[in-house]
Amino acid sequence: MSRLEDLRERIASRDARIGVIGQGYVGLPLAVEFAKAGFHVTGLDIDAEKIRSLQAGSSYIEDVPSEDVARELEAGRFHATSDFAELTRLDVINICVPTPLTRTKDPDVSHMAKAVEEIRRRLRSGQLVVLGSTTYPGTTHDLFVPMLEESGLSVGTDFALAFSPERIDPANKNFAVREVPKVVGGETPLCTELAAAVFETIFDQVVPVTSSQSAEMVKLLENTFRAINIGLVNEVALMCERLGLDVWEVIDAAATKPYGFMKFQPGPGLGGHCIPVDPSYLSWKMKSLNFPARFIDLATDINGRMPEHVADRVTDLLNEDRLAVNGANVLILGVAYKKDVGDMRESPALDVIKLLAEKGASITYHDPYVRECAVEGRVYKNTDLSDEAVGAADLVVILTDHSAIDYEALCARAHRVFDTRNATASVTANREKITKL
Repeated sequence: MSRLEDLRERIASRDARIGVIGQGYVGLPLAVEFAKAGFHVTGLDIDAEKIRSLQAGSSYIEDVPSEDVARELEAGRFHATSDFAELTRLDVINICVPTPLTRTKDPDVSHMAKAVEEIRRRLRSGQLVVLGSTTYPGTTHDLFVPMLEESGLSVGTDFALAFSPERIDPANKNFAVREVPKVVGGETPLCTELAAAVFETIFDQVVPVTSSQSAEMVKLLENTFRAINIGLVNEVALMCERLGLDVWEVIDAAATKPYGFMKFQPGPGLGGHCIPVDPSYLSWKMKSLNFPARFIDLATDINGRMPEHVADRVTDLLNEDRLAVNGANVLILGVAYKKDVGDMRESPALDVIKLLAEKGASITYHDPYVRECAVEGRVYKNTDLSDEAVGAADLVVILTDHSAIDYEALCARAHRVFDTRNATASVTANREKITKL
């Protein structure tokens, strides 16, 4: 029996040791799920603060309760470390590290490459490596297969390699991790089978595809679809403003159609770890093949201009009240990229703050999930949503529609509110104070 065939049996019996490189929004939930399934799991991260927190049984991810971490830690099924020498003891290694864009909007796979290099230095026969970080089609096959085979081992014979895109949606209460189907594509049929066997232990459904390139493309399609449709509805919002129409009323009415329409909502721009980034990975790849991704580029342009549009609207609203933006007190409500999380990655709120600060506005913010944020080197501290803070603001700008906010009370206390998320839809009084995107 080959070492890879032996791995299949070790997975089935839960004897396989599993590692997850990267203990962030994607890696930590995955590690905890594997531990719950009965595997011995090692969480690896270069962030010493994260490791200390996990070793103390404390979670820093909203979707992962500290009790779950502490329970698996106490049971001996999970431990966290920054020592990559642990890779030699592992049978299955998942890579869940960031894949951002460079300043020129090119893919930055350096974090993945560093993780793969750590694995290559310790790679042994019988191991399965699964890449989960979003990247452009061909990364696994063209970049990481050659790197790993520098070890002298052959993919599909000595070790297995697959790509399985993450589908984590922070704060989504409708779907638990295991309820979201898991797509898997390996370098060989055996690689796919082994990766599928691993994920079948923690996911209700596993969806095999024929190659790692197909799996990479699946993730890009999912988020490009969302980015393009958000770009469309953001442009519709701009159209409705010119036409004097309420875009939220138009969208809600269109959404009553039981077929052929999917509801997307406008906002101050794109945020998060996927939607603002993933389409650019695909666009970059296609440009290298002399194929212009016109839909992607157009949506990227529209979505990227929304923070500037919001800043311009703020200026106009202050002018209507005979106030200059220079010196005006602007209270930003929400700096996280989406409701009910503290994640600020690619948050459009940071761009809006930057633009308003450049215009001379005095900025404060309130976000129940974010204690402080830094914009262009300046650190802003969270402000309590007190009567004094709201009353002192010339304009309150809602950029994130957190559920914990009492919008009825907010509108009663505020001089004026600019709502970019339709958070005030259910407000019944003081509606004359509200202006919507």
